[in-house]
Amino acid sequence: MKSIIVFLAAAVAAPQITQAQGTMYMSSLGLTPTGSVSVASDFWVAADFRTGTNASGYLLNSVQLELTNASGNPSGFTAMIYNQDVHVAGGVLPGSSLGTLNGSLDPVAADIYTYSLGSNLTLSPSTWYFVVLTAGTVVTNGAYQWSVTRSHAFTFSDGWQAGSIPWYRADGIPWRGVEQVPAAYAQFAIYATVVPEPSTLALLALGGFLLVWHRRKAKAVDTTWKRAPSPSWTWRFPTTGG
Repeated sequence: MKSIIVFLAAAVAAPQITQAQGTMYMSSLGLTPTGSVSVASDFWVAADFRTGTNASGYLLNSVQLELTNASGNPSGFTAMIYNQDVHVAGGVLPGSSLGTLNGSLDPVAADIYTYSLGSNLTLSPSTWYFVVLTAGTVVTNGAYQWSVTRSHAFTFSDGWQAGSIPWYRADGIPWRGVEQVPAAYAQFAIYATVVPEPSTLALLALGGFLLVWHRRKAKAVDTTWKRAPSPSWTWRFPTTGG
């Protein structure tokens, strides 16, 4: 019986946290671009976002990036998700990588590109995270271009937020504000799925268990109360002596 409960809990939870795309919780895509930020091995770029208030967090489904035409001949594009560096007092800066996103390795043409993790990543509620971009070539050889906007008309839901100007660093140098495009915002979108609270999962699992138990009990009753076969009677008529 215990194994049935565990199986049902997993089966009920799975469809709710493995959706293909999820819900768009924040986006600056489609806003009027005002320039771009170079992305290269000596010019890492990071844009921050803050998750909403769902108590159990969110499962990250995908990230969409709005890129413009690349300059030169860049290669080795890499997109990652970073957590916040909690050791920085009074600031929101990238900490360490939580995983590399899968998608185009050479987004040289202007377009919106979709990236996703190969494994599940649960984002904590009301927490700052970063989309971090880099490449395999230095700026002088070519760079990918992340579109930016000065519009504040972002799309948000469920308490999500986004930060201000992107951050950048040369490899090995601390993060600092991008000076190429002051007061601009990187253009991207985050898709995620709400992680159900444990109490909700427990109720769903219990309901599924009771349904299976009821069906098994009904089946057992059906196999027990079978119709008895009709009796076979043999009639013997009395005979008279002659």
